[in-house]
Amino acid sequence: MNIVFLGTSAGVPTKTRNVTSIAVREERGNGWYLVDCGEGTQHQILHTNLSINALQAIFITHIHGDHCYGLPGILASAAMNGRKAPLKIMAPSGVKEWVEATQQHTQLYLPYDIEFVCTDDLTSVEFRKVRVETVALSHRVPSYAYCFTEKDINPRLDVEKLEQHNIPRGPHWGQLQKGQDVELNGQLIHCEDYLLYDKNPQKIIVAGDNDQPELLSQISHGASVLVHEATYTKDLVEKSGNSYGHSDAELVATFAQQANIPNLVLTHFSPRYQANPNLSPSIADIYQEAKAHYSGNLFLANDLDEYQLNKAGELKKRI
Repeated sequence: MNIVFLGTSAGVPTKTRNVTSIAVREERGNGWYLVDCGEGTQHQILHTNLSINALQAIFITHIHGDHCYGLPGILASAAMNGRKAPLKIMAPSGVKEWVEATQQHTQLYLPYDIEFVCTDDLTSVEFRKVRVETVALSHRVPSYAYCFTEKDINPRLDVEKLEQHNIPRGPHWGQLQKGQDVELNGQLIHCEDYLLYDKNPQKIIVAGDNDQPELLSQISHGASVLVHEATYTKDLVEKSGNSYGHSDAELVATFAQQANIPNLVLTHFSPRYQANPNLSPSIADIYQEAKAHYSGNLFLANDLDEYQLNKAGELKKRI
């Protein structure tokens, strides 16, 4: 899977950073998933090769404007682009009512169906190539992380184990290889117990605003990449006495180190952090703070950066 950062600023845009939006691309084909949709996201997409008609679903982490104000615009652009395929939107409570009110009061006609799924009641959702799980986070409003795990990785049957457990050859073997659980003599046989993989499924976690990274501990097992906000550095939080529901770089890096996550991408930077490393505070301060507490592959996202996760589980920035 690939990750494309369409916006990396917190709260408001800057001259070089738009507000939050992240695309997760499937390894093969042109299918992709959008996590958050800050204002201007549709314009950012124009600078990429992402096709709005190939968008599989939209996931909103929380209802703050810098994460969702671009949603009506991208839906309208999809309509103008001739989209006909239904579109899923996973979002916390309130987003559905807001979008529907916008449709009504601006006479926004969509020639495709939208299926809203309230994240508050969602644990996982299946797509053709990925399974997406949700985790509740800690913020000033309900906020969520979305964990993308690939499904299409060509498993093979553990024939030796099947024979040891006296599971006869035949249709049951075919169903198990397709990832289907089967019932045999009144006993449920779980496919995952009899499948072998040439490589582990890729697993990417994209978190919304969150001041308690440890809430991701359970779902982090086996994850190759964590994308998490690092809105501030620790010293700034201590000076202000309030993190406003956000994480600092040290907090996220310490968690990623303890969770053995090999690749960490930080994003959602406060606009007060400048690009020039000779000025203070700067983006370089965030990097140095995180690097002091994390020994894996560390990246600070910039707008329109694209990262590719290879089969070995290594994340690399595409040039």
